[in-house]
This record gives sequence, structure tokens and C-alpha cells, in this order.
Amino acid sequence: QVQLVESGGGLVQAGDSLRLSCGASGRTFSDHAMGWFRQAPGKEREFVAAISWNSGHTKSADYMKGRVTISRDNAKNTVYLQMNNLRHEDTALYFCASASQGWGRNLVWEYWGQGTQVTVSS
Repeated sequence: QVQLVESGGGLVQAGDSLRLSCGASGRTFSDHAMGWFRQAPGKEREFVAAISWNSGHTKSADYMKGRVTISRDNAKNTVYLQMNNLRHEDTALYFCASASQGWGRNLVWEYWGQGTQVTVSS
């Protein structure tokens, strides 16, 4: 059974930085692309960033470009999301997800964590 557990969320001020972590278990972590998504109250879940199985490819949402870095440590079965210059509108529940593929144009997100809350005060 695949489990994803996020951590690192919290209450920060606008302009601060935060690093989220997601630990994975239950299957070979290094075979699968990983991603981060977020959902704000009253809004749909949206894509934040993704990284390929070997860290060779990354992509991020336009609204986060220049402020976010996704990385992974396959030896630790962990994916990270470094967010800088946080804004009030970044307040959301942040989820990590594991894809069925190692990478590709249309990733299928198979497994999800429970999320970690990020609150940015203005």
C-alpha cells in the first residue's frame, strides 16, 4: 500500500520561505514522477510542480515560476517543495502525489497524501 506523508507546513508571513517534504513508502519511489498540488478553500485543486523519476525533468505552474523549486532524494524516498517569497494567495492545503509513470506529457497521479496546511499572513 502506497503512503505519502507531507510535512513542513505552517503559518508564515508574506515574503517568507518554506520547505515542504513528502515521504513515500509502499513501492519503488525512484520509478515514479512526483508532484505537488494545492487547494485553497472554495477552490479546485491545482498543480504546483512536478519532478521526474531521476530529477532530470521538472515543471512548475506559471504562477509559481521563480518562487518554487521541486527536488527529490531517492535514497530517502522523499520529495521536497521549496517555496520562496510567499504571498497571502499561496495559502492552501498542499498535497504531494505519485504518478504511475516516471515522466511524460500526461502524468497520471495515482496516489495522494493527506496534505499539509500552509498559511501566509499578509
